[in-house]
Parts: sequence; structure tokens; C-alpha cells
Amino acid sequence: SGLIAASGGNHGLAVAWVAQRLGVPGEIFVPEVSPPAKVDKIRKLGATVHVTGALYDDALAACRTRQLETGALDIHAYDHDGTIAGAGTIGLEIEEDLPDVDTVLVSLGGGGLSSGIAAWFDGSGTKVVVVEPETSCCFSAAMQAGEPVDVTVAGVAADSLGARRIGETNWDALRHANALSITVADDAIRDAQRRFWSSMQLVVEPGGATAAAALWSGVYVPAANETVAVIVCGANCDPASVTT
Repeated sequence: SGLIAASGGNHGLAVAWVAQRLGVPGEIFVPEVSPPAKVDKIRKLGATVHVTGALYDDALAACRTRQLETGALDIHAYDHDGTIAGAGTIGLEIEEDLPDVDTVLVSLGGGGLSSGIAAWFDGSGTKVVVVEPETSCCFSAAMQAGEPVDVTVAGVAADSLGARRIGETNWDALRHANALSITVADDAIRDAQRRFWSSMQLVVEPGGATAAAALWSGVYVPAANETVAVIVCGANCDPASVTT
């Protein structure tokens, strides 16, 4: 019966790739905010793409309805132990390259990547700092409320960091690891995208540039001799959008 998932785009790419490798059908539900660059890549991997609703949560609702009809294996984009564990392997890579890392800056949409990183470094002494856009910040809102809450989603990174509510499993992992929360302005994210291009010739989508934006904008200021790792995740955007 194949694989099915809701995604802003990047998770959908991964699920579509796995479906192609396994030779099974793949169906990916994305919101209208997903960039054409992501949607086109998913289709090229052979998956059926359904563009449904304005934001991720709308696509997720449609995905769940379709899954009941097909019986396909639903792979959640963030609130699932397997997704979290897979993302957490990036922590291993960081630790191998930077054994003395003090701090990891990581962006958050629904919490899959960040909670995986937090779980990996939990109890190690390495600090995990979650960075979100001011316009889409479900973890920051949950920290203020003391529990997951619904938030309004908007801004330049809404396609990949646009969950209305942090996942329950993700929330538990981040809280257990004492992860910190900071937010950055959309302008800082755009500036980070341009800086990646001008200084490194890297095309980085808004969600991927969010963690670096905290460092370059001065929202996060490292202490003297602090070793900081910044996770840059996602290049699925129109290259023209980062060069102007």
C-alpha cells in the first residue's frame, strides 16, 4: 500500500526517495506555501503530490484522511520516534567532527530535527539552542505557556518551519534536555541567506538559514572560546531568491 506523508517539502522529499528505492507508491501532501522547487523535486522522485490547504497542518489533516482510505504507512514529519532518531544522528556527526562542542544552534518547525539533536546531547554538557522565526515559533510559545499550544504561522520560513503546534514527543525531548529558545526576525533570516550565497556560494532556504541568522544577527552571542555548531538544513528554494 506504499508510503504517505504530510510535509512542508523536505520530509516529503525523503519519503518520496525511500518509496522510490523500495519500489512502492508514495503520496505526499504539501501545503500551498511549499515552494515549487520542493514540489517539483518530489514529483521527479515518482511520488504523487497533493497540494492541499494553506499551511502544513491543513496538509496533515488531508494526509490522515487519505491514509485511512489506502492503508499506506504514514511517516510523520516530526512527531515520531523514528523521525526523531534519524535526525539525531546529525548529533553523532557533530560530535565526531567537534568533540569539544559547547553549543548547537538548530532551527525548529515541529521539532523533529531539534528534538533529535537534543536527545543525542542530553546529559552531555553540550547546550542545545532552538532558533525559530518570530513569525512561526511554536516552541517559544510552548516554553512561555509551559505546554504545547497553537500558534499563528506566517513569514519567510513558513513552508519548512510552519507547524502550528510543537509535537508532544518533541516537546518532551526538548524539555528533558533543557533546550533553550530564541527567535529571529524574518529580515535576519533573509540576510543570512544572502550571506551564505555571497560568502560561500551556498543556496540555503529560509528554514535552513534560521539557526545561522541567530549567530550573524547577534541574537545569540557566544562566550569567549565557546565552540558553536550551527546546523544548516535545506537548499530547496529558488536560487534567485537568495541572490537579491
